[in-house]
Amino acid sequence: MARPCGIVAAVIPSCIVNSITSPSAALLPANAVLRTTLHDEVHARPSVRIDLPALVVFVTVLNEGVDRAAECEHLRLLPGQGGLTQADLQQNFVRLRLGGSTLRWERHGEFTRYVLLQESAARLPEPGDAGSLRACLPVDPGWLAAIPGRTIAAIELTMLTGDLSDPQAALATAQQWFDAGTVVASLLGNGHSLAVTDFHLRPDGFERIVVIAKPDTSAARAGRVAQRLLDLETYRLMSLRGLPSAKELLPILAQSEAALADITAQLEARTSSEDELLDTLIHVAAGVERATAQHAYRFSATQAYDALVRQRIVEMREAPVPGTQTIGEFLQRRLSPAMATVAATSQRLSSLSQRIERTSALLRTRVDIATEKQNHQLLAKLTRGQELQLRLQATVEGLSIAAISYYVVSLLLYAAKSLKALGLPLQPEVAAGALIPVVLFGVWRLTRRIHARLH
Repeated sequence: MARPCGIVAAVIPSCIVNSITSPSAALLPANAVLRTTLHDEVHARPSVRIDLPALVVFVTVLNEGVDRAAECEHLRLLPGQGGLTQADLQQNFVRLRLGGSTLRWERHGEFTRYVLLQESAARLPEPGDAGSLRACLPVDPGWLAAIPGRTIAAIELTMLTGDLSDPQAALATAQQWFDAGTVVASLLGNGHSLAVTDFHLRPDGFERIVVIAKPDTSAARAGRVAQRLLDLETYRLMSLRGLPSAKELLPILAQSEAALADITAQLEARTSSEDELLDTLIHVAAGVERATAQHAYRFSATQAYDALVRQRIVEMREAPVPGTQTIGEFLQRRLSPAMATVAATSQRLSSLSQRIERTSALLRTRVDIATEKQNHQLLAKLTRGQELQLRLQATVEGLSIAAISYYVVSLLLYAAKSLKALGLPLQPEVAAGALIPVVLFGVWRLTRRIHARLH
């Protein structure tokens, strides 16, 4: 068996053998553009691991007009983070250790998220104490209030361990963190945890969510539960940003549709000139295009965020707790009308733009027909003018033949008189009169030959 191997080794060139055996040799062709970036995108925002019990303080701010430099400068104010640079923020994710707590910074397209994780049972908010969060914050409250941007979501997520064999008893325990109002609750997964919230903003600006998980819940599972709940609320609020735009557009769309209907009626009845209709149509079209430019992105983003909300609801695999709505059911019943309004407004805006395009095509056809008629009338006038010119030219040619013949006959008369003076027996007047038909025919024939050559 050793001999064949030796033969193969003798056949393979030494350069190839060296490249195969060298540990630093490239085994693949050159990477495609952005291959590494695209591959590492799956690790761009790693899942958080949470050891229960824990407090998660979540703040999402709109980052419009806020760059990474401002966010990096603010993060440097945290204890021990003075060496942080903008290069550390280029991957849109960074995790900072703050003593016994952790801060996660995540930058997305329209918003930036700050997630403060405090894993200490001694620093959890007290049930029913609305002001206990300030004392439990792992950072200075002033630093939190000075985050660059505008707050879109703020959640106080308290995660505890407890017995879930009796969901009603666990729900009663979680309700101690809420006022006397109605709460919604869901058993997540296969009943490994219970999530309870009331979707109310408290005086400090935070919503509150309480999660009670089984004592044997792993840190990875607790992290996934927290991530889905935080994502759900963030994307819910981001999707609702399209609703004010939709409501703002409703009267504008109504006016534009009425104006377009009036233009179409006038176009059908032929009661207005093309110039008037075109001017009105351009005004309506400009308004619709301005509205499209202002709100098309927001409507598209709303659809994308709504899809993420639905996806997160499915991922939670909810089971109901008797006597309460699930979180997904509560959101869908209240979010669906808003999303339907946004979708209908977006479709209405798109439909109006298409109708304007069709009306413009009809008006353009009417203008083209009117232009064709004008061109036809102009051509008819030019043809008539050419006919008159030809008649005039024929008249002039007839007069020219007569004039030329007159001069030729006059010359022949002078010639006959000269010959008579020389003694020839001629009557000049008689000879000239006899030659008049010949001269006329000759001049006419010569004119016809010139015409023939020109044509």
